[in-house]
Amino acid sequence: MSGATGPRVVRTVAELRAVGGTIALVPTMGALHDGHVQLMKHARPLADTLVASIFVNPTQFAAGEDFGEYPRTWDEDLQRCEEAGVDVVFAPDVATMYPHGTDDQVTVDPGPLGAILEGAQRPTHFRGVLTVVAKLFGLVRPDVAVFGEKDYQQLTLIRLMAEALCLDVEVVGCPTVREADGLALSSRNRYLTSDERTRAVALSQALAAGTAAASAGPDAVRAAATARLAAFGVEPDYVAVTSPDLGDPGPGEARLLIAARVGKPRLLDNCALTLGADAPGNPPEGS
Repeated sequence: MSGATGPRVVRTVAELRAVGGTIALVPTMGALHDGHVQLMKHARPLADTLVASIFVNPTQFAAGEDFGEYPRTWDEDLQRCEEAGVDVVFAPDVATMYPHGTDDQVTVDPGPLGAILEGAQRPTHFRGVLTVVAKLFGLVRPDVAVFGEKDYQQLTLIRLMAEALCLDVEVVGCPTVREADGLALSSRNRYLTSDERTRAVALSQALAAGTAAASAGPDAVRAAATARLAAFGVEPDYVAVTSPDLGDPGPGEARLLIAARVGKPRLLDNCALTLGADAPGNPPEGS
């Protein structure tokens, strides 16, 4: 559907209804980077039409967070979408997404898994995320939606929502894309100073250290990861070891999740690991 002039930009529900065939959706807040491009390229063969949404969602930012400062790079974003083979860019305004205002009392409750980790740090965040994703699913009506594994708790909650609310959308996770030194790509990386950028590699190195200690169990994983962060002078908001579905970990497959502020930017990272005597000492996937 995309042509020599790049993807078609639509802003209204009526325009969306003209989109035909099976649909793959990649929801974004713009400020697109190589990680977003990989999500779109992953989604490209999954449906007839590839839709990328660009909408900075106000309801997932709490008071004092960086909604007003969040980078908006429209021209560059359209170039990224064209590079990835996007057919349609859905760029709604706030009134389209929230016709009754952003204080609308009809929202999606993320449940108990939305109150831990990121939810404990940002209590209103996942309610805003799940509500806007549910709205995008309702408006775009995708057959499949692709999200990055870097925001692993978000991905887990969106999968649960799609299943629990019978939304008939296949939710696909795409591996984290990293810089050569292991730093996970993020729109907020552009806020890092040169010194902070050097220290930010602490997160991926902490994942590697935790993975190397996985044979000794979750306490050893947390201790190794925390020590590696401390070596870079980084104090984490949390270093958590969970089951793949964010429950209590046991022997076998698990997830190591880290959040830390490096200067002003708050960064997230995670990786899969295997707990127990047979655990391989693998580095974070994608590094």
